[in-house]
Amino acid sequence: MTIRLTLVSAPGGDAAVDPLLGDAPVSERSVRRAGAGGPALPVHTMAVRARSNRCAQTADAFGLTAAVEPALRDLDLGTWCGRTVDDVAAADPDGFSAWLTDPDAAPHEGESVRQLCRRTADWLDHVAPDMGHVVAITEAAVVRAALIHALALPARAFWHLAVPPLLPVSLTWRGGHWDVRLGHVTAREARPRFLLPSAAPARGGSDQIAAARPGGGKRSRSFRETVFAGCG
Repeated sequence: MTIRLTLVSAPGGDAAVDPLLGDAPVSERSVRRAGAGGPALPVHTMAVRARSNRCAQTADAFGLTAAVEPALRDLDLGTWCGRTVDDVAAADPDGFSAWLTDPDAAPHEGESVRQLCRRTADWLDHVAPDMGHVVAITEAAVVRAALIHALALPARAFWHLAVPPLLPVSLTWRGGHWDVRLGHVTAREARPRFLLPSAAPARGGSDQIAAARPGGGKRSRSFRETVFAGCG
């Protein structure tokens, strides 16, 4: 049995790098980047997307006719939705820090990281092998959750996974495990691709293995960056 998925994170809405929590329109620059990368997407039999405006805009820019898949919706941020990261961090530093370090914390009265990981894992576990190659335009948080499941990482590794926008993450289920491949979607940029080691079988639980901590890129330090650097 082989299942092939290509997940692409829409620009914007990533709490690790973006100032605004919740859905927001995609910038014109990001739309142009997605449009340039459309021809580089893999041949596929089906396209799906999260229901957010940014995922709809990204799918349109790619030239995809994508069906809405409710399971790919973003992490529910509850009362924090629409606020800036710095505002939340200043108003509730303890709650914000707990959210970034404890996968069961939900100080915003929304969805915890672990709940998102379980929801995403359930979707992955029920993708039918006869669907062919599926391209999914979704949220950075959902891509992180998919990697947590595919690589059998504990949920506390969630914020240590950098997910650049428009970066395709290919998941292939075969031989009882997921293979993960990263690559760039912009056709004009020649960037290296690499294959991550296959994980132990992960079509079930995802908290069995000690945390891996992939490094992220350098960014200017604000309060939230200090918190992210120290989480774990």
